[in-house]
Amino acid sequence: MQSVSAEATLFNPDPASYLPHRYPFLLLDRILSLECGVQATALKNVTGQGCFPQVLLVECVAQLAGIMTISEEGEGGFLAAIDGAEFFGTPQAGDVLTISATVVKSFGRLFMVKGEIVCGERALLTVQLTLGVGRL
Repeated sequence: MQSVSAEATLFNPDPASYLPHRYPFLLLDRILSLECGVQATALKNVTGQGCFPQVLLVECVAQLAGIMTISEEGEGGFLAAIDGAEFFGTPQAGDVLTISATVVKSFGRLFMVKGEIVCGERALLTVQLTLGVGRL
């Protein structure tokens, strides 16, 4: 029997395969890396005209954190807290954002997640979220 390492585990890069959200509420475009319950990275291409509202940056991190922490199909989740959100800029149309989320601590079905969004070398957001996960 062949052994499969964690590095070789396949995942679907389409965020729509993990979340019930659909356009225009599904904000992530592609998942780059996913280690369930540990860390994840995704991309967001900012389209349209003008700027992308900063509050939606927090939602991008929350969506990625939800994908990373939900382990069973049909499980739901909710955003329980937003702590220390720091905004360093506003993305413009044409920007490609890299979103990262890392579990800092978990207790039961609650997860504290540190999130960051960068555009190239420029940081746009750092935030800590608390998510509740389970069948709702």
